[in-house]
Amino acid sequence: MPEAVIVSAVRTPIATARKGTLSETPAEELATHVLVEAVRRSGLAPEEFDDVMLAESMYGGGDLARYAAVAAGMTQVAGQAVNRHCAGSLTTVGNAAASIRAGMDRAVVAGGVQSSSLGPQLTWRVPGTADETQTRMAPTFPHTEDANDDVTLSVGWNLAVKYGLSREAMDAWAVRSHARAVAAIDAGVFEAEIAPIKVTTTDGSVTEFAVDEDPRRDSTMEKAARLKPLHPEIEGFSITAANASGVNDAAAALALASDAFAAEKGLTALGSVRAWAAAGVQPKYTGDGALDSIRKVLPRAGLSVADVHLWEINEAFASVPVAACQELGIDEELVNIYGSGCSLGHPVAASGARMLATLTHELRRRGGGIGVAAMCAGGGQGGAVVIEVS
Repeated sequence: MPEAVIVSAVRTPIATARKGTLSETPAEELATHVLVEAVRRSGLAPEEFDDVMLAESMYGGGDLARYAAVAAGMTQVAGQAVNRHCAGSLTTVGNAAASIRAGMDRAVVAGGVQSSSLGPQLTWRVPGTADETQTRMAPTFPHTEDANDDVTLSVGWNLAVKYGLSREAMDAWAVRSHARAVAAIDAGVFEAEIAPIKVTTTDGSVTEFAVDEDPRRDSTMEKAARLKPLHPEIEGFSITAANASGVNDAAAALALASDAFAAEKGLTALGSVRAWAAAGVQPKYTGDGALDSIRKVLPRAGLSVADVHLWEINEAFASVPVAACQELGIDEELVNIYGSGCSLGHPVAASGARMLATLTHELRRRGGGIGVAAMCAGGGQGGAVVIEVS
């Protein structure tokens, strides 16, 4: 059976939505940029790719992957839009690896794109009336009193209550996330994975965007403690802006190829995709999607928690990695060593591929190892991917 190897892993810097550097850059431009860069860095010619798979979330239709392929001059390459919300780009990587390992494709670009700044608003007609209502996205699950689109409840608070997580523990995780992200930026850690992008800003000037802009240098426990809970009407509510992720714009992509094709073309394999999994959980406990996807993916790779050298567990809310470490026995020193959603930001459909890009480059710097990227996803879902760098 062919192996699916990673021949490039790239992302844009992550911007703050609506008021950040990418607020005037459409998702189509972000998608095209990372596709072109993933192909260029792979060492393969554009026409040697069989497919482009890009996750999108809250986008309202269309097909960003096909748009980017055509814009990049890859008109002979199909494009597939994938939606599993936050875990979408982990899913595209798993789907691409599956196609390669099945012998159907030789090379695929997989990733995800998020423009929260310029995402469309959907208009719906109310059944039985001529009235219309506007929403940001179509529903992913039947809403109930204790589970709806308010992820501060279904991911943050409900997980904290279920596993007995204190606000102090979540704040401490988030503050450390900022410190780790700032230290990584200062050390140039992300330069290998970031593809700077030229953008037009709100004042019409053109600038090159090259550094993640969400991490805060002044984050402290004292400042976090002063923030008001997001639901003050709920007694003891512990979720605040400090221990939650931001709303962000970014894109990320990995180029995958079969090991035989990569060898034939003389390419350097950065790593390989060993396993992938998706999980479904009760929407009320959407944060559990990250934990269950880890429980599901490790046996598929023939691994245990102790075999993993580095983890990326997305900080949609700090409650998720805190719960994962507590419940699964994961060493928190090995998790999100350069920050995650609370600091770098959470560009929904791009986050999974961002995490894999960071893992790939960091494991190579360390001389190899096993990495796991995992996250929860809207509607009571989760996803995980295991990679190996030798």
